[in-house]
Amino acid sequence: MARVDKLIITAAMVGAEVTRETQPNLPITPDEIAAAALACREAGASICHLHVRFDDGTPTQDRERFRETIAAIEAKSDIIVQVSTGGAVGMQPEERLQPVTLSPEMATLTCGTVNFGDEVFWNSPDLLKQFATELKRYGVRPEFEIFDAGMVANALNLVRQGFVEPPLHFDFVLGVPGALPASAKNLLYLTELLPEGATWSVAGVGRQQLPMAALAVTLGGHVRVGFEDNIYYRKGELATSNAQLVARVARIAAELDRPLATPDEARALLGIQKR
Repeated sequence: MARVDKLIITAAMVGAEVTRETQPNLPITPDEIAAAALACREAGASICHLHVRFDDGTPTQDRERFRETIAAIEAKSDIIVQVSTGGAVGMQPEERLQPVTLSPEMATLTCGTVNFGDEVFWNSPDLLKQFATELKRYGVRPEFEIFDAGMVANALNLVRQGFVEPPLHFDFVLGVPGALPASAKNLLYLTELLPEGATWSVAGVGRQQLPMAALAVTLGGHVRVGFEDNIYYRKGELATSNAQLVARVARIAAELDRPLATPDEARALLGIQKR
């Protein structure tokens, strides 16, 4: 029987696409994001997946905005900060890499090019190597972001070539228009592609967030929830906070006797040295 680790819940609280017009409870300023991260930590999350915005809501990869926001989060909580290197569609590589130079504990590494709605999120093979090199340079633990099955092979190529070292952690982002749909069959297929010892989480987009999360809890995987991927609690009902979405997964885990990982337990599982 495969091991079942304590459940890691990641809170993806902001993203680059959601606006206050569609989700009035979206945190935007560093203080708002820090307060949301604390609430998610108290609800059971151990990782904060971080995008930042300027005060007018514009998404940015600005290094100083990340510095300010990370400092605000760390002043309130021991939650793991995982910065995004995806940013927003159309951003240039050097722009996307800015927060990595702050040496955060984790960062995402999207493992290929993917259609993203009506746009294209571009990640060439050389770009993957550049990003992996920078993460290693600054001592940042990568999370492989997987939008389609071929991206798993791309990630494992980086490992074979020495750009990334175990332990390996994957996040399956399922249900993005243009990428792999969110289904139990697709999730199971992706998990079967992983090498022994790797850990994984799943982020279901939109209405698929809850069923994918529940399935991950039962399969021994981990879960990502939050406004970046889904702004509703149920059909037609906007979520009141990111913490509300985290708390729901925590209740499901409790019913299934799956204990939650603390941030320090998640660090041990993912091979992160606490800053």
